[in-house]
Amino acid sequence: MPNVPEMFGSKVFNQKTMKDRLPKETFKALKKTLDDGLPLQLDVANVVAHAMKEWAIENGATHFAHWFQPLTGITAEKHDSFINPQDDGTVIMSFSGKELVKGEPDASSFPSGGHRATFEARGYTVWDPTSYPFIKEHTLCIPTAFCSYTGEALDKKTPLLRSMEALNVQAIRILKLFGKDVSHVATTVGPEQEYFIVDHDLWSQRKDLRMTGRTLFGAKPSKGQEMDDQYFAALNPRIVKYMEDLNETLWKYGVLSKTEHNEVAPAQHEMAPIFSTTNLSVDQNQLTMEIMKKVAKRHGLECLLHEKPFAGVNGSGKHNNWSMSTNFGENLLEPGTTPESNAQFLLFLTAILKAVDENQDLLRISVASAGNDHRLGANEAPPAIISVYLGDELYKVLESIYSDKPYSADKTDKMTIGVDVLPPIPKDSTDRNRTSPFAFTGNKFEFRSCGSALSIAGPNTTLDTIVAYTLKQFADELEKADDFKSALNALISREVKAHWRIVFNGNGYDDAWKAEAHKRGLLELKTTPDAMEHYLDEKNVKLYTEMEVYTKQEMEARYETKLEKYSQVLNIEVQTMLEMISKDILPAAYKYMSAVSKTVIDLKSVVPGAKACAETSLLSKLDGLVDSLAAKADELSKVHLAAKDAGDVMAVAKAYANKVIPVMAEARAVADEIEPLLGEEYKPYPCYEDLLFRV
Repeated sequence: MPNVPEMFGSKVFNQKTMKDRLPKETFKALKKTLDDGLPLQLDVANVVAHAMKEWAIENGATHFAHWFQPLTGITAEKHDSFINPQDDGTVIMSFSGKELVKGEPDASSFPSGGHRATFEARGYTVWDPTSYPFIKEHTLCIPTAFCSYTGEALDKKTPLLRSMEALNVQAIRILKLFGKDVSHVATTVGPEQEYFIVDHDLWSQRKDLRMTGRTLFGAKPSKGQEMDDQYFAALNPRIVKYMEDLNETLWKYGVLSKTEHNEVAPAQHEMAPIFSTTNLSVDQNQLTMEIMKKVAKRHGLECLLHEKPFAGVNGSGKHNNWSMSTNFGENLLEPGTTPESNAQFLLFLTAILKAVDENQDLLRISVASAGNDHRLGANEAPPAIISVYLGDELYKVLESIYSDKPYSADKTDKMTIGVDVLPPIPKDSTDRNRTSPFAFTGNKFEFRSCGSALSIAGPNTTLDTIVAYTLKQFADELEKADDFKSALNALISREVKAHWRIVFNGNGYDDAWKAEAHKRGLLELKTTPDAMEHYLDEKNVKLYTEMEVYTKQEMEARYETKLEKYSQVLNIEVQTMLEMISKDILPAAYKYMSAVSKTVIDLKSVVPGAKACAETSLLSKLDGLVDSLAAKADELSKVHLAAKDAGDVMAVAKAYANKVIPVMAEARAVADEIEPLLGEEYKPYPCYEDLLFRV
């Protein structure tokens, strides 16, 4: 039995290790950097680097790497050894403060939206001291930001840190109006991570899973998730061993892996950590996804993080549980039990409603990808329409503000809404809504639209920025007020009424909601190109640049990069699909048809007058389907070539979304009709039944 407290964080140079290994004055200076965001002086960095190197070597490290998050959505690292040559032909192991704080990877080979050409290769990685270094295999990994020689952010971490600081500044302004002396406000996140586990040998026989992460073909099995017998069911022994290994590995990296269970679909599971500060949570989630895949391979398994690896069953999301807390540990989204704290809570809640309503497009963009487009709106994933779920009790409170009517809670006297007479708002006094994209769940919001493979840096950068922007508007107004309580009352009432349309507590899957949402003027951005059309709108550029989270040039780079990635993913899928049709599906069908034809010939030669009706009918059906699939492959090839030549990045992406994807679906439908007609030994690849039920 592992000693978890002793094991936890053993591979991480965390604050406890820093305190144990650094001189008191050095630790105090580093702590000041961690707590207040002050620059790290080089003399302090040198002492920290030496202690870090000694600890890393003791734990088996020979190299160090600046570990960063480029716009690919995954992590990157360049390894350098600690060795330093001496004049006598020997080496010493050294690591300087300069090497700790700054690195110079090639910036031209990562996605940059055209900001870095091959002849403009210099880039910099800069240590983020608020995220702890860790040892992976034989390498000390140092979490860093990544920017170009000319200063543009080329990663997902830099904008995230900027957005966190923007929210910190504006939230402090609001809290001061309530008489609170707070020095720091941080957002916190707990990302629930869904994933599929399949047998590695079966996975390796599927070109589509290897190349794209999802099945491009696959007939529906006789049993899927309709029996509701997978969710929270007893774990398969092989999965138990996987999860035990995963937990122990994550705990060594300081990841607070807390919850594990079977999810709704066959072969689907979930892991949920305890909340951490947002930038640390983002780093840990990136590391978690990498570890999940590595641990799976150790057990002869494969971890699928694609948002929709199998048609007809649940896709996988990453529920982003988001909140705000002060340096004194106060959760600003805790409803509270006193009128005073409720007034503060209501102001922050109103700011979030306004931010979400005015920036539906940005929230949808933050979770947009080719994979997530398949998932949104089906099988327990929220719809592409952004709305806010408040729960029954909180809905009643805000409805009374919206309608200017008294609020009456159960077992309380009737009272008029006002900042000094608000009733306590009980925590967890409501049901949960799994169809809501953005749901209040007691003391946090659960952004349920994030895809399982997604870096949560983007969604959290968006959330922090839009809320910071709204809090700034509120602070600007309230700081000028002569009568704070009256001004606060008026502001909350006005903004709740202005943004009431974003509140929806009902069934997000209901067709009536879609009609109602359109009536309310809410956006339904079904595809990534639909969403990205709004990204460079004037109001979005104004928001991000005023909050100093992105420059306009950085936004333009992300616009190019996201659309390029969308088209590249679909390009790979189309090429894989065409290859599987020509090399796997059609040859398998021909081979089976040949065998059946031989059976007919043999039967008629042995049994004169035999009609062989079943065999001939099967051959006739397969012949028609084979011809249809070959025609669909030709059509797909043509629309694919046309899409690649459609024009700029938006035109190409739209061509893929509107022209290519429908033909892909048609080709798949024909192939999936062929699959169950083939004899078992003629199947070209493991079917859904094998993948979902053989672990």
